[in-house]
Amino acid sequence: MATTKYTGVFVDKQGKYYYETELGTDRITGKRLRKKSRKDRLGKPFLSAREAYKELTRVKAEYHKVHAYSNYNMTYRQFMDENYIPNYRSSVEGSTFEVRKKTLENIRDRFASITLRNFSMEDIQNFRIWLLTDTEAGGSGYAQSYASLVFGMFRKSLDYAVEMGYLEFNLSKKAKAIPKGKAIVPYWTKNEFEAILSQICISDFYEHLNFVMLWVYYMTGVRVNEGTALCWNDIDFRNNRLRIHHMLVLKNRQEWVRNAYTKTSDGKRIISLDKDTLKILRDWRRRQESVGLGKEIDFVFTYDGLPMIKSTIIRVIERYSSLAGVKRIQGKGLRHSNASYLINEFNVSVLILSKRLGHSSPEITLKHYAHLWSGADETVAELMAGNININTAEKTNIAFNGNQAIRKSAPPKSPPKWYKDHRKPRVARV
Repeated sequence: MATTKYTGVFVDKQGKYYYETELGTDRITGKRLRKKSRKDRLGKPFLSAREAYKELTRVKAEYHKVHAYSNYNMTYRQFMDENYIPNYRSSVEGSTFEVRKKTLENIRDRFASITLRNFSMEDIQNFRIWLLTDTEAGGSGYAQSYASLVFGMFRKSLDYAVEMGYLEFNLSKKAKAIPKGKAIVPYWTKNEFEAILSQICISDFYEHLNFVMLWVYYMTGVRVNEGTALCWNDIDFRNNRLRIHHMLVLKNRQEWVRNAYTKTSDGKRIISLDKDTLKILRDWRRRQESVGLGKEIDFVFTYDGLPMIKSTIIRVIERYSSLAGVKRIQGKGLRHSNASYLINEFNVSVLILSKRLGHSSPEITLKHYAHLWSGADETVAELMAGNININTAEKTNIAFNGNQAIRKSAPPKSPPKWYKDHRKPRVARV
């Protein structure tokens, strides 16, 4: 080991430069904090003593800016368990945290032993590649939309580390974000839904409940947890309306909370119900009353007074999809099915659809369902046909000096038949 003119910078027998320093003593463990490296923060080896010294200066500055010695060697696991996960839990809805908790723990476990300040671009890029690789090649096998979500959650955790002063900058921001991609949600067409209904025997009490659930979701477009929260006092049979003001948050059928709000602030809404849906609901309420249910505060979707859970609804969908021989969809596919039904059968406007679905703006509706209006312009195309009279010149008015082969080609003696047909006056259809 040979010294250089820079304090703390050395050169080994191979002529490679590195720095080595002691930063102090950890207040908790009592151990001396030492730092040694042959590379800069981006993993590039030092080519000169000056480069090593600049990096050493930066490391010391970062360390002293973070006033707590114990935080300097904080591992990612410590940071996630003691800081980020508790903070995240306190800033989101309980239902959101329960959904995201496992993902956060998986991210934590992947980088558990790495100290916050020792993250490298290689660590981050390898994680990104793993998220986007299928299982056969040793990757996660995640859909791109989910990979985008996971990588975004990881980046946000390091943003919080910067905010807390544990890091000077978020190295993961140097890696490209993972695009969400186009999420395609399968849905049932009108014919497929009719095939599903044909497999349900409503004389059976439980199957009658399945029929009512699938029908209401398909005809109203309510979110899954909005539907499971519906009580009979949410249905106004006199004015033919449905009030959607609650969402159900539950771990299981015994542990649940009926929140007096929906997924978004604009989700609270009142929508009109058709006569078929009202009759189906009346019949089901009478059926419930025969077993002691059907009171104003009872759940609509229940056979024993307890709410239905999402996994049960998914199993119902899978069962009847298989029996009817149609594609299986997700719970949220019923909401997309409703949008498709209203657009394709009734050409409903984006404003009305946005209101019924509880979106904050028509732009949100278009973002998710614009592709369903693909055939909505057929009437316009029919009106356009023959609207412009085609009356071309009998003789050219241009002195052509171009390609002689084109000049010598004989023009037709008379316009084609379709030109003649279009020269006849037409009346636009309304």
